[in-house]
Amino acid sequence: MRIALGIQYDGRPWHGWQSQSDGHTVQDTLEQALSRFADQPLRVICAGRTDTGVHALGQVVHFDTTAVRELNGWVRGVNALLPESIVVSWAREVPDEMPNDFHARFLAIARTYHYVLHVNPIRSPHLAGRAGWFYRPLDLNVMRAAAEALVGTHDFSAFRSAECQAKSPVKTLQILDIQQKQDFIAFTFRADAFLHHMVRNLVGSLIAVGQRKQTAQWLADVLQGRDRSKAAPTFMADGLYLAEVEYPAHFDIPLPPALNAVFPGLLP
Repeated sequence: MRIALGIQYDGRPWHGWQSQSDGHTVQDTLEQALSRFADQPLRVICAGRTDTGVHALGQVVHFDTTAVRELNGWVRGVNALLPESIVVSWAREVPDEMPNDFHARFLAIARTYHYVLHVNPIRSPHLAGRAGWFYRPLDLNVMRAAAEALVGTHDFSAFRSAECQAKSPVKTLQILDIQQKQDFIAFTFRADAFLHHMVRNLVGSLIAVGQRKQTAQWLADVLQGRDRSKAAPTFMADGLYLAEVEYPAHFDIPLPPALNAVFPGLLP
């Protein structure tokens, strides 16, 4: 059978999602726990690979197994074998035969990321690794104006890392919302898919606009120019959260916890 899981994790202790030779990744740790619980080797496929320090509220994975377990066992039993920074939120049996089989990566129709930025002259030790930090005030209105040029279907080469393995730089950014509450700014990005470092590169460029080092038109020009060297540097990973992965409704994939579970009241 094919099982889908919802995964939350704190990215600070891990070397990213994807399996590495040192074994110190979210994928390696999750697969070890699943294999112990199932009493057979298991490999998972995820909806989106995250970098070192990036968090997840709504990562989705699937795996195939012949082990017969209660669905709740895949949650409670596996959680008992995981470190406190990784949690299985839910488990579902999903179709595994063509043409209706479920695939965590290829059948995702949208992904949502949040970036949480703490704006304060003094960094907070309590937010280290949980939120990005910027020490100067930012102009929310000019950032919102600049963001308008990014929404839609574009070639995002200017915000793509050199290591990106995506076949095409063309993505459809459906939502780019910017909200502020007191010292926190929350950026919300929803797209069909994202390029490697795309969100962090966009955040860095929006911050350049917000501090009035650059204009809103500059960001539109950078997008059209497709030259990575013209955009701002990649911003820190600390405040980035994979918030939700969406699938066709018939798969009945549960909604993940909201960002407000981590930062109460930050989003409407």
